[in-house]
Amino acid sequence: MRSRIVGSIVAVVMLLSFSPALLAQTSVKPGVAKTKISASTPDLTGVWRRSRRAPDKARKYTIYELVFTIGNEKPPMTPWAEAKFKAAKPNVGPNAVSLEETNDPITTCFPPGVPRIYLIRAEPVEIMQTPGRVTMLFEYDHFIRQIFTDGRPHPKDPPATWMGDSIGKWEGDTLVVDTVGFNDKTWLDNDGHPHTEDLHVVERIRRASHDTLTFDITIDDPKAYTKPWGGHMIFELKPGWNLGEMVCEDNITFSDMQKKSEASK
Repeated sequence: MRSRIVGSIVAVVMLLSFSPALLAQTSVKPGVAKTKISASTPDLTGVWRRSRRAPDKARKYTIYELVFTIGNEKPPMTPWAEAKFKAAKPNVGPNAVSLEETNDPITTCFPPGVPRIYLIRAEPVEIMQTPGRVTMLFEYDHFIRQIFTDGRPHPKDPPATWMGDSIGKWEGDTLVVDTVGFNDKTWLDNDGHPHTEDLHVVERIRRASHDTLTFDITIDDPKAYTKPWGGHMIFELKPGWNLGEMVCEDNITFSDMQKKSEASK
């Protein structure tokens, strides 16, 4: 009887002595799998700014064309959108008016929405990646955009918001971002192209090289445009850059942007 008790005690002691090792092994396994997944995911991190390089040598491009527009394609507008566009009074670009005359929503510090957030002052954006999420931190008024990559769908009835609801998935080396759930209070670009709450934006973001990030944007809004349209943008890596402070309420920034735009015509 005594030998059985002693044997049981020895067995318990041995089990306890090995338990930390067993626990350590089980805790390591998820970490290893997690590391492998992270290693296979393309790295988009860094501070990026819209490229100032011309796409070709066919002609000279203004700085407005290179960094303040989505692309050279003329959006195929419906009559509703055409009327809204004609009523727009942009503060920058070839049809710019003064700050006193403009009806541009961002001059009263409303969020710019997507994809216009990429076009405001051509300011940089920092991209950060964590498991299940890609976060964009914009220098412009320090807006934050979250793109969920954990497999979740859009909400069944997403609320109408300024920046929309964004989810993403990886297709090879390309992050495909799907955004819906917008309000209709923003412009799509600096020229004043409108949209409705049915706006659907798809972005294909790819790191073409270590220093180059490409964005292919498709805009679909049947009530405003007769067919999907979009553009191609190139961003350049800016190593060593930190995001600066840009405060929307300081309207001198908009005056400065207008002067630069006027000089580039």
